[in-house]
Order: sequence, then C-alpha cells, then structure tokens
Amino acid sequence: MEVAANLVVLPDWDQALRVAVRLALAAVLGGGLGFERERRRRAAGLRTHMLVSLGAAIFVVSSMESGVSPGDLTRVIQGIAAGIGFVGAGAILKNARRGEVQGLTTAASVWLTAAVGVAAGAGQVATAVLGAALALGVMAWLGHLENRDPER
Repeated sequence: MEVAANLVVLPDWDQALRVAVRLALAAVLGGGLGFERERRRRAAGLRTHMLVSLGAAIFVVSSMESGVSPGDLTRVIQGIAAGIGFVGAGAILKNARRGEVQGLTTAASVWLTAAVGVAAGAGQVATAVLGAALALGVMAWLGHLENRDPER
C-alpha cells in the first residue's frame, strides 16, 4: 500500500498553479520566437520553438519539484544547453555551390529558446520575458537592417 501511495504525487493547488504558469509562460514565449521564424519561412518555426521552450521548462520544473539540490539542477541545465545544441546543429547547412552556411540564426534561436524555457521553468519571469523580447528584437528588427544591405 505504501508503494502505491508514492507512485503518483499530487501537488497542492498553489504548487499546481505555479507549475502551470511557468510551463504556459515558456510555451507562449517560445511561440513568440517561433512565430518570427515561421513568418520568415524558416525550418524551425512556431511549433518547434514552443516545444523546445516547453521541454526545457519541464526538465527544470520537474527537477525542482523533485527536490534536487542546486548542484544537480545546474547539471540538468547543462544537459539542456548541450543537448539542444545538437538539435540546432541539424538546422545548419552548407550550400556547396555558393559556399554559404545557412541556418545559423535558426540554430541560435532554438538554443536561445531553450534558455528562455529554462528561465521560465525556474520561475525567473523577468529574465525569461526580457530574454525573449531582446531575442525577438534581434531576429526581427536587425533582420530588416541586414536585408537592406546590398552586399547580402
């Protein structure tokens, strides 16, 4: 009977609300970043960015809710940062004909979206929102400046 009681851990309402808000924030912020990539018709768009941010937040929230030590939580975050680098690497291609590398901004946006998810999952709302807003500015507004450059 004791084993069955430990199989499912039901949170209290405050804890459940805190987790729900953090996960929803991660999904919304990731969606904002992904929408910009989707609008530009890039390989990793809305759903990809939402899932990356939400996944990173789930890793952090579930670790924190399990009561891991701060040192163990930093290892979880290190794993997310390294692991998502492999996902981003899949977006990078070299065009042999033109000798150009493509997909670097998409790869960087996927990696940054994971960082936003980590911040949201850790309850660092201001960091997550500010990070997403700055990233959106870099991707959207600076992209317009790049497109005006006649050499590109």
